[in-house]
Amino acid sequence: MTTLVLCRHGQTPANVAKILDTLLPGPGLTDLGRLQAEALGKELSALAVTALYGSRARRAQETAGVVGTVLGMTPGVVDGVHEVQVGDLEGRSDDASVDVFRGVYDAWRDGDLSARMPGGESGQDVLDRYLPAVEDLRRRHPDGTTVLVSHGAVLRLVGHALAGASDLRPDGDDHLDNCGRLEFEALPDGGWRLVAWRREAPGGLASTRDATGG
Repeated sequence: MTTLVLCRHGQTPANVAKILDTLLPGPGLTDLGRLQAEALGKELSALAVTALYGSRARRAQETAGVVGTVLGMTPGVVDGVHEVQVGDLEGRSDDASVDVFRGVYDAWRDGDLSARMPGGESGQDVLDRYLPAVEDLRRRHPDGTTVLVSHGAVLRLVGHALAGASDLRPDGDDHLDNCGRLEFEALPDGGWRLVAWRREAPGGLASTRDATGG
């Protein structure tokens, strides 16, 4: 592929309630989430998309389905690109649990990939399952633009890993709203160049910030 676009799914009921919800298959989209996905599809139509995929999570598949309807494409499914598994924090929304989640993610941002969600994944665990999936897509689609619908926390971590930078914005804010996206250009040496970190939802359809999106 020449371009890789990593998109977050549309809003879910768990996002609205700010619940740490990571297990598969998970919830579907809210009405706003479907509108966000439609707006995403309209923006992606300018990129001449040649391949479209989503994770196995219901919210990612529904988002990819709406995008696919706009683009006239049928999305595929990719293993290994689901959300960070938060283990003992699953289903919780209290401030203490969210603080633990953010503390572990911040450790990953600072380079400590051995830090682990309580009873869940480490940063290295996440990259070890996600990055091979990205490279497989690159091999399968050597030309054109490939779109992958995935998840907030995992995309922020993977985005930094692919870009090779600790801070991708001057203010250090790597938030990714529902249906926000990261755009990368494939480099001849096998690496990636960050083209855009579009943290805002498309079409001005912003959601309230939730735990996993930043």
